[in-house]
Amino acid sequence: MNTARRAIPNILVTGTPGVGKSTLCRKLSEVTGLTWLEVSRIAKENDCLSEYDEVYKCPVLDEDKLLDLMEEKMCAGGNIVEYHSCEFFPERWFDIVFVLRTNNTALYDRLTARGYSGKKLTDNIDCEIFQTILEEAKESYKVDIVHELANTTEEQLADNLSRICIWLQNWMNGS
Repeated sequence: MNTARRAIPNILVTGTPGVGKSTLCRKLSEVTGLTWLEVSRIAKENDCLSEYDEVYKCPVLDEDKLLDLMEEKMCAGGNIVEYHSCEFFPERWFDIVFVLRTNNTALYDRLTARGYSGKKLTDNIDCEIFQTILEEAKESYKVDIVHELANTTEEQLADNLSRICIWLQNWMNGS
């Protein structure tokens, strides 16, 4: 395994659907110039969806095909990867992992506004309550690179953006 440090880091932003990943990643990309990789969009545009899940009313990701597609770009560095799951991404791809969290009332409102209902709504709320994504991140990556960020309010969003930019500046300076 190549242990050489990338010139520009890769950042993973993950969390339950509705916690604000896309908003944070869009702003982070605008401020830093890093490339925002929306995994769901990439999968759709590159035919990395294998079937349709009738229960959750969404396509199923072909993880192997997606990982093969992303490999070269990830090795180059300079990416912000956004997805609601994290355990299938190779550990070597990321220099830091941010797991966004939000309170259940805000999450419920955001998901119902997106049209989530029934089992899909309940399971996503349960996922947040039981910290499923946070636990997956801690099991999949070195614990010292996994950071939990509350992301319910605009103030928290601004604080998270600032915190990540400070981390990025320190990383670029070799700290």
